[in-house]
Amino acid sequence: MSEAAAATLGIAGLSRFSSVDYPGQLAAVVFLAGCPWRCGYCHNPDLRRRDSARLHWPEVLAWLETRVGLLDAVVFSGGEPTLDPALPQAMAQARALGFRIGLHSAGMRPQRLPPLLPLLDWVGLDIKAAPQDAALLGRVAGLRSTAAAERAAAAVRASLALLIASGIALECRSTVHPLLHQPRALRELAEQLSAAGVRRWALQIARPEGCQQPLPPVPADYPAPALLADLATTLPGLLLRRA
Repeated sequence: MSEAAAATLGIAGLSRFSSVDYPGQLAAVVFLAGCPWRCGYCHNPDLRRRDSARLHWPEVLAWLETRVGLLDAVVFSGGEPTLDPALPQAMAQARALGFRIGLHSAGMRPQRLPPLLPLLDWVGLDIKAAPQDAALLGRVAGLRSTAAAERAAAAVRASLALLIASGIALECRSTVHPLLHQPRALRELAEQLSAAGVRRWALQIARPEGCQQPLPPVPADYPAPALLADLATTLPGLLLRRA
């Protein structure tokens, strides 16, 4: 794989130490620039533009060499990292140093996943709505047409199927807010993810403070305890994360 190609990686930020971005591992997180979706609860809107890249991969790679034996993993996040054509080369170089490789993705480009699969140890897949619910996905992601929402939902379904078939450790995670995710939507999420073969699903309660679109505070009892119990019955690998 070409070192020159990897050098073009569009890096917008670097977290040098994280204990939460790769379950059970101490990781560095490389944030890549560029994302076409406009999620209202997004806390990283500055990463949407490709021209927000301001770090150079050779410098980050040189720093990673000094972290061998101190960190366990490198996670590529975003933005949407699979949009960057240099991602496979960068992953391969980080993996060659002995790091486990993680990926955060919304599954919007399934055609970009096959070259990454042999390089990955873990994936956090952002599932914004039940895979069959294109309308809600479109609303959450700020997509402008029904056709765009249908294409996005089809892409997410394809990405989910590829990742489950690969056997790579997978966590699906859904950032939820009561204005967007009513009880029926959450039940459909649990049912469809379980049917697809998902075993680990994290509900992440949206944090209105500092997000792109003003949202009201989330009640402390959302989702309701009875609903959470139902969801955990449908998908026993349910996790709940509050900020």
